[in-house]
This record gives sequence, C-alpha cells and structure tokens, in this order.
Amino acid sequence: MTAADHLDADRLSAPGGEPVLVVEAASWTRPAVPIQAAVIGIDRGGALPEVSIDDFDLLLTAAANPPRPWVCAGHLAVEAAADVLADAVRATPLAATIAAQLLRLTERLSLDDALIAESLAYSALLGGDEFRRWRQSASPSGETPPPDEPVAADRRDDHLTLTLNDPATRNAMTARMRDALYEALANALDDPTQPSVTLQGSGRCFSTGGALFEFGRASDLAEAHAVRVLHSCARALDALRERARVRLHGACIGSGLEVAAAAHRRIAAPGAWFQLPELSMGLVPGAGGTATVPRAIGRHRTFWMLLSGQRLGTRVAHQWGLVHEIEARA
Repeated sequence: MTAADHLDADRLSAPGGEPVLVVEAASWTRPAVPIQAAVIGIDRGGALPEVSIDDFDLLLTAAANPPRPWVCAGHLAVEAAADVLADAVRATPLAATIAAQLLRLTERLSLDDALIAESLAYSALLGGDEFRRWRQSASPSGETPPPDEPVAADRRDDHLTLTLNDPATRNAMTARMRDALYEALANALDDPTQPSVTLQGSGRCFSTGGALFEFGRASDLAEAHAVRVLHSCARALDALRERARVRLHGACIGSGLEVAAAAHRRIAAPGAWFQLPELSMGLVPGAGGTATVPRAIGRHRTFWMLLSGQRLGTRVAHQWGLVHEIEARA
C-alpha cells in the first residue's frame, strides 16, 4: 500500500483508521509523504533480504536467530505473527503509533533529550482515552504499607551497593522508591571519591515495574512531566558510566527494565526475564524505555517488545545485547 498524496496519507494513521501496515520487506518503499502508521516488514522465506531499515518500524522473518534488526517469528508463520502484532497496534492505535514515532525520534537524540521526548509523550497518553479505558477495566489493587527504606544503601570501601528493598511488592517502583533511588544515584555522582555502584533488587525479582495503583494519579500532567525528567533514574545511572552495573534476576518488567538498561554493565542471573507491557495500557514507557532499551537492542526489536508484550528470556536478551553477561549457576 502506498499513499499517493498528503491527503491520501491521512488515512495511514490512528485518526485515519489505518494505524498499521504489514508489507513485504523486500519490495516495499516508504512513501515520500509522511505517514503515521506503524510499518511491519515481513520476510516469509527467511531470506533476510537487504532492505532500507529506515523504512520500517519492525522487521519480522522466518529465519532462526536472525541478525539485528530482524526478529524471528518463532513458532508461528510469519504472516500469523505479523497479524498478532498488527492487532496489538489496532487495540491501542494512538499509543502504538506514537511509540513508533518516538522510537524513530529518540534514536537520533542524546539520551537526555530522548528522555524528555519520551516523558512528553507519556504525559500526553496519560490524558488519553486508551489509558482511561485500561484504568477503568484493570482496577489496579490498592497501596500496601511502604517499607521504611525503599532503597537500601551499603557502602564498603570504594563500592556502593543499592538494593531495591520492597520484596513484598516485588519491588514495585513507587514514586517514593524512584525518588529514593534517584537521591542515592545523585549522591554517588556528587561523591568526590567516585565509588563504583551496583544496583540490585531484593527478594524474588529485580522489579515488576511501576506500582499500578499510582498510574493516573497525577492531576497536573505538565508538572508530572517536569518531575519525571528532573528525577530520571535512567539519566543518573547512565551518567555513572563504567562505574555502575546492575544485577538482574527474576522479573524485570516496565521501569524495572527501562532504568536498568541505562547501566553500562548489565548482568543477569539465569532465569531472569524482561518485558515491556505499557502499550496494552494505552501508554508508552515512562521511565526511559524508548531511550535506554533501543540503545542496547535497536528500535525495531524494542518496538517488537512493546507490541508483543512477550517475555524476553535470558538467553535471547544476551544474544540481543540487552544484558552483557549471564551469571554462572551456583
């Protein structure tokens, strides 16, 4: 499908009714006029044809273990896998097409600017109908008593260990935990002794991401954007550069992945898994995922994680570069 002119291109968008295109990767060329529809390129035969990757938001192939930016369709036929992903776009067309546009934008920006762009998009979607419908249907569970110390700090010689410390909620990232983590990371950045830093999680997993009961609480979305950028844990973790590492185990979901992906050394325990579920909520990542994750695995594979909502296991995460090392079993 092509768009003949600017008015015709309007239909290839969420408001125009066609938010996604599934096309043959080998033969399709992006129209010269701007379109908002997410573009999924497919390779039925697993030939991995040479394509202009800028023309696509996701590239799906039948080939096993394909090189970046391709994604293997897995046990499904390529067409069937593409249909599942296209249905995900149609379920939350505004969030999905904004995510595709955001990923195209953030790969050309510095991390700081990419985080600002993501936060603006996130705040916009918090005010949208797709998120409102999710919130009405999900009825997130209520708040649990917070721990006295949501982030535990242990300094030994020139090394600082920071531990997400709310195992009862599987280290759900509340605003209180986020602020405590940002303060700890900022203190490490300001410390003239320049300690090395390890970030880890207590209990069964690293973090299951944002505390759902807090989603949609902000009454001033502009102020929420300003605070989100001001206290960006992803930005602070990235600023530590080679001094910082994260140790990941169990579930690493949403912000539990997005912040961790900013670390310059990422170590996973066997059995760790990774997931970006925000699109199903009518949102894009809000803790840095469209800035940090693409820097590790590329925007096409990040978009696949967002559309599919699937768990990425440790082995594939290592192959893709999401983690640098898998710990040996004890």
